[in-house]
Amino acid sequence: MTVVTRFAPSPTGFLHIGGARTALFNWLFARHHGGIFHLRIEDTDRVRSTEAAIEAIIDGMKWLELGWDGEIVFQFARAPRHAAVVQELLAAGKAYPCYCSVEELEEMRKAAMAAGKPMKYDGRWRDRDPGDAPAGVKPVIRLKAPQSGETVVADGVQGEVRVANEQLDDMVLLRSDGTPTYMLSVVVDDHDMGITHVIRGDDHLTNTFRQRQIYDAMGWEAPHFSHIPLIHGPDGAKLSKRHGALGVEAYREMGYLPEALRNYLLRLGWAHGDDEIISTAQAIEWFDLPGIGRSPSRFDFAKLDNLNGHYLRQATDADLAGEVARRLGRAGDAAALALLARAMPGLKTRAKNLKELAENAAFYIQARPLALTDKAQAMLTAPEAKALLPRLMAAYEAEGEWLAGKLEERARAFAETEGLKLGAVAQPLRAALTGSTQSPPIFEVMEILGKAESLGRIGDTMV
Repeated sequence: MTVVTRFAPSPTGFLHIGGARTALFNWLFARHHGGIFHLRIEDTDRVRSTEAAIEAIIDGMKWLELGWDGEIVFQFARAPRHAAVVQELLAAGKAYPCYCSVEELEEMRKAAMAAGKPMKYDGRWRDRDPGDAPAGVKPVIRLKAPQSGETVVADGVQGEVRVANEQLDDMVLLRSDGTPTYMLSVVVDDHDMGITHVIRGDDHLTNTFRQRQIYDAMGWEAPHFSHIPLIHGPDGAKLSKRHGALGVEAYREMGYLPEALRNYLLRLGWAHGDDEIISTAQAIEWFDLPGIGRSPSRFDFAKLDNLNGHYLRQATDADLAGEVARRLGRAGDAAALALLARAMPGLKTRAKNLKELAENAAFYIQARPLALTDKAQAMLTAPEAKALLPRLMAAYEAEGEWLAGKLEERARAFAETEGLKLGAVAQPLRAALTGSTQSPPIFEVMEILGKAESLGRIGDTMV
């Protein structure tokens, strides 16, 4: 059997972090078994579905490098097929038209509420003569669900779960305007696409019992279901925006790398021994359903930052330079890219994400004269620095080898001659060259900037 999985988001908003984890698990399971992974956009909610949300989902999947097989399936376009299945159920006596009015349904809700029970349709049109139908009323079509026994699901994460059929009512398959419901569309699409394994959040577990009844009514083999516990915040509460329930694009803009986010999402609810840093190749090799835990996982930005820092250090200098240049508005600037690439070894060990990396790297490609921080401005306007920098500049003008080691030796000799400690020379130099009082080792900075640029920046402070 070829394993076939799918990720089926509704385009009513961004690709949130929980959805991204679901996509990852389905992608890994398919790749682990040499199978097929589909992307299906469940756009049947025509009021809330938007093109912008569809694009955000597709862009998020591409950025996470979770490539799908074949063309994207759009659920709304398959509505005629969904309706045709309902006609089959009607012909087989496994579905029926229901002419209940809005008022009747409201009465059922109120009665259930008064009894402290969930709303359940009472089946009043289940075996009623269609000749009793009120004139001019378009019915909904309901499934004639079993009323006794149990619906059982052998879940890959939760184990065997079951519900008494008497707790489930005859769900609506087609609305009165002829449009299919979510429950029906999902089942028909999964069947027609040959989905063998459905991996999704455990908030869908109750839906699975109902969907299983449609499979049984049609005589179709149901896929194997696995329901993943949801992600919670650090405080154990349901994940919300204050915890990190943001769109994938927000994590991209915050400076996280796709490989770091994949690694982190993998470890939210799945484990392989004590391994924390897991490459994509290892994830594909190791991933399987038994590794998924039954307890909710907790989102932790500190752990994500640590992982992201690891992947930053592993990234190539050229790739990071390209990302930083884009963030600083210098994408395509060959000179800036080359300078940033040379600077990366000293920068990437000091940053947790690309945003921080770009902020730390900005001084390398800023136009002169540099914008100074308040602390740097105060340092450079102090009488000691104003007197020191012209003599230091003259000493460096005589330097033939513009290498970090040589530049440090020159500074030490200058400090000794001036009767100063090295820091009293290096700090004004740092402020002049970077516009800040914090930076990578300043003599490495000087080597990367080059002699002409370094001396030019020192000279700018003496104007």
